[in-house]
Amino acid sequence: MTPNPILKVLFTFQKHKVKSLLIGGQACIVYGAAEFSRDTDFTILGTEKNIYNLSSALQAMKAELIYVPPLEIAYLKRGHACHFRCQDDDLSGLRIDLMAKLKGCPPFTVLWERRNIVKLDHGPGIDVISLKDLVQSKKTQRDKDWFMLKRLVDNDILTHKSNPSLQQVRWWLLECRDNNILVDLAVEFPCLASRQIKNRPLLKAAITGNKEQVRELLTKEETEERGKDITYWRPLREELEILRHTR
Repeated sequence: MTPNPILKVLFTFQKHKVKSLLIGGQACIVYGAAEFSRDTDFTILGTEKNIYNLSSALQAMKAELIYVPPLEIAYLKRGHACHFRCQDDDLSGLRIDLMAKLKGCPPFTVLWERRNIVKLDHGPGIDVISLKDLVQSKKTQRDKDWFMLKRLVDNDILTHKSNPSLQQVRWWLLECRDNNILVDLAVEFPCLASRQIKNRPLLKAAITGNKEQVRELLTKEETEERGKDITYWRPLREELEILRHTR
């Protein structure tokens, strides 16, 4: 994680009792898939009390709204993101993006229960979205998110491949984006792979060892997920255009 500015945002949120989880590029760094980012992305609890605390924290950092929509529960609950730029001298223009709803992910209360608390040498721990939920949140229409999704899963496999739990292997079979690695996993754990075919049909090809077919099916799977993301954001983008012209 990049040092001082990001940590100041995190500690300011904690000071003002903002219930939030670190997501995006900075969360990727936590899980060993480094992504340089000058922005900080959070998913937050969408309640009046938490929004009040959040507003106090943003005011303390001299953070100004830089785009529509305004910071209101109704917009956040529909899936919009609110964007701020810090004017505090120590934060030097750092951008903060906030969301209360992540496409394809469960509600914040569930994300909070399975969060990862990262311990620091000094100061309190940092609440970070779980690896599994982070990977799910990366299934967007953007190329860079699919690249990062692959790195997150590959890194987890590399880190734990010597002694994985059955739960980890099951997740790898469902999320791995590398056709070679996925075939190797399916061949090594055929029973687990067979039981997951209903959730990921391309595993049927992986079990047979057909790496070229798996590669093609992975591309098709990604295309379908990109389409879902486009469909999800279309009405929200239309609403933003109306807001931009009326404000």
